[in-house]
Amino acid sequence: MSTSPPTRILRFARSLVRRAVALLKRKVLFRYRLVLITLVLLAVGIGVGAVWGPTGWFPPSAVILTVLAGGLLLKRKSLAFLLAVVAAVLAFTAYALDLGQVGPGLAVTIGVTAVLAYLLSGVREQLGVQGLSGEKMLLELRDRLRTQGLLPDLPRGWDSTAVLRQAGGSSFGGDFVVSMRRDDRLDVAVVDVSGKGVDAGTRALLLSGAFGGLISAVPRGEFLEHCNDYLMRTAVGEGFVTAVHLSVDLVTGEYLLASAGHPPAVQFDSATGGWGTTDAKGVVLGVIPSMSYPAVRGRLRPGDAIMLYTDGLIETPGEDLDSGVDKLLGEAENLVAEGFGRGAEDLVHTLSKDKNDDCALVVIWRS
Repeated sequence: MSTSPPTRILRFARSLVRRAVALLKRKVLFRYRLVLITLVLLAVGIGVGAVWGPTGWFPPSAVILTVLAGGLLLKRKSLAFLLAVVAAVLAFTAYALDLGQVGPGLAVTIGVTAVLAYLLSGVREQLGVQGLSGEKMLLELRDRLRTQGLLPDLPRGWDSTAVLRQAGGSSFGGDFVVSMRRDDRLDVAVVDVSGKGVDAGTRALLLSGAFGGLISAVPRGEFLEHCNDYLMRTAVGEGFVTAVHLSVDLVTGEYLLASAGHPPAVQFDSATGGWGTTDAKGVVLGVIPSMSYPAVRGRLRPGDAIMLYTDGLIETPGEDLDSGVDKLLGEAENLVAEGFGRGAEDLVHTLSKDKNDDCALVVIWRS
């Protein structure tokens, strides 16, 4: 006994529904099946509304919203299923309506969007994040890096300020500051990772945590040696790092200063009213194993100040660093007149406004 055509169509529809349900229950779609079902229903609803709904309320181009949402919220295999549904909806709409409403331009636009969404979904799947959680994670890392760059509170008679500015207005850069105060001792390190902007930002995020742990755990004169050992073990071939480390006794004002390929720190002497460079020198970090970084000794008396900075403030294409240091010393005279705390931002702005490089400045002074 043969079955009627409506019965065969009904059986075929039931078979398709069972297959779709089985597909949705597969492990690869399990986690995001509710989002997938919602986007599929939305795409189908747009197609049905375009054919039978009020004119102008359901344009076929609206399915591009489901493609964009799928790129943000779905894994690749789930997204591929959604894209197949969108293609079917567009084909049905083009068949039921005038082909002019689903022309080549719309098809190409949605096709390009689908490819970009698929690539975006693949990147997020590799990172193990979906939706906006990846951006939130980066924001948290950025805020943590900025918080770590804040200098600790100092006792009466001492003060400090730190200014960090990234190339091109980026949120991430290769320059960072780590510091620690333990009783009457202050340790500050200004670090410059090779590269600039976002390219160096990922390394800076990693190294700021490592260096921040080292500065509070190693003897005051061995910080740079331990940083160099860490880089030689973990970052071979990833580029060099420069750093300067200052350790100050907050009772006597005596300090130790060590440098690893960093621009020379400068000190203001209130007795003479002038700035002068320090003599700390050393090889950049992460290049030669088992390097030693001898520290120079000095003292900050009441009214004195010391400035640590990165080469983004003094480096200009076509000029040597000595010329840049001279400009810094000249601008630092205004810093004394304006006040070390208030003038630091102006100093960084003046020296970096025509440069596309990360820069950092730390000033510590004694009143």
